[in-house]
Amino acid sequence: MVGGLTLEVYLGAAADPDATVDFGSSELYTKEELEAAAPQVKCKFASFAGCELHSLRYAGDQCNSEENIAWANKLDEGKNYIQIIEFLTDFHTSESGAWEPNQEYTDYPW
Repeated sequence: MVGGLTLEVYLGAAADPDATVDFGSSELYTKEELEAAAPQVKCKFASFAGCELHSLRYAGDQCNSEENIAWANKLDEGKNYIQIIEFLTDFHTSESGAWEPNQEYTDYPW
């Protein structure tokens, strides 16, 4: 288990049975591209000790804005991103950890 996930779920080889995933629709990305990006979010989320993922969803094509691309390039100096995929998550925290205890977080961006 990694962060409460099986290795298969952590690596994206199997679906997390407790989390819903919504890839919505996109004119920029294929479903396969969105499906390939989702495990990156799930892997990063697995490092959130004591958090339980409820849902993961594509935030929509409008998030691929110049402002968001510029922000991503500032975070990762030396990179020159020209597109980004943003996901939103809903999750619950446990009684301990770095997050506010026993809270629901909605629309957390990735």
